[in-house]
Amino acid sequence: MSARRGVGLSAFQNRSSLSTSYATHGASLRSTHLTSLQTQLSVFQSLLHNFALQHADTIKSNPTFRAEFARMCNAIGVDPLAGSNVKGKGVSGGKGIGSLWAKVLGGDVNDFYFELAVRVVEVCRGSRGENGGLLGVEECKELVKRGRGIGGGMDVSDDDVLRAVESLKPLGSGFSIVDVGSKRMIRSIPKELNTDQATVLEAIQVLRYVTCSMLEDNLGWEHARADTVIKDLLSDSLVWVDLQAPEEEYWSPAFMNDFED
Repeated sequence: MSARRGVGLSAFQNRSSLSTSYATHGASLRSTHLTSLQTQLSVFQSLLHNFALQHADTIKSNPTFRAEFARMCNAIGVDPLAGSNVKGKGVSGGKGIGSLWAKVLGGDVNDFYFELAVRVVEVCRGSRGENGGLLGVEECKELVKRGRGIGGGMDVSDDDVLRAVESLKPLGSGFSIVDVGSKRMIRSIPKELNTDQATVLEAIQVLRYVTCSMLEDNLGWEHARADTVIKDLLSDSLVWVDLQAPEEEYWSPAFMNDFED
């Protein structure tokens, strides 16, 4: 008569030892991989630093080149306008390491974005009575280029304007970027568009104008719903009304330039 032998204590000990070995080896691989990535990132940042110094004048003067340089920074985790030059590392040796723009370019480009932010605020506030606080990024850029306001014009790109608006967020200024249909716009008032308001503005972007009957026929809205949305947009100056048409037509100043011949 034979009996099967049970699993002895040594088998459990061997399994535990094997698991510990796997865990130790895995930790070693992760540490090696992390060290390699940190080394590569350090090399990239060093090359980026040298590139910025070599092309500093072009970065300052050429909006397109400046935008591409900023995208290159973001691709390797460098935020040019942030208080640190590596995402997730706000201090180095207990001291702030400052903006990449300021460190590399002597503060000139960093100051450029803050100056541009002031211009954007000025342009948006100056046109708020006309557009209700909703201004296209393209229109804002053109107004800044023409120098309406203090200090004359600035040669900027859409990307510059977007970054300038982004730099205002920590101030709680109410400025933000919103997408209305296919158009990027700067909202300079804290009030957000509701779904119906955004739908009407998207329709105006496509059709040039809307009427209450157009909204009722195409969206299946009741007259009260269409009328309420239009009145809300009118009260905020986001649309204008043409009283000379057979039926009142509602236009948005934010999109009028899009239909100019």
